[in-house]
Amino acid sequence: MELNPTELTPVINRLKRAQGQLAAVTRMLEEGRDCKDVVTQLAAVSKALDRAGFAIIATGLEQCIVQKDETMDRKELEKLFLSLA
Repeated sequence: MELNPTELTPVINRLKRAQGQLAAVTRMLEEGRDCKDVVTQLAAVSKALDRAGFAIIATGLEQCIVQKDETMDRKELEKLFLSLA
């Protein structure tokens, strides 16, 4: 199943923000910043990545239903979903 990039613009934007947040975490570690601040920022990156993954799977599921994509079976979709859990 191929995803339509135009439908995923919000996800792409979220991933770009997460990329910036991750760079900030690296900088914070290099600067010796407070542990609590680093972990808080890292948790934000993790949550952003999880949300992006779920949005990608939701878009894929929607496309499978609308386009009746027979290449993805239920077990494969379930495996994808659980890989983010």
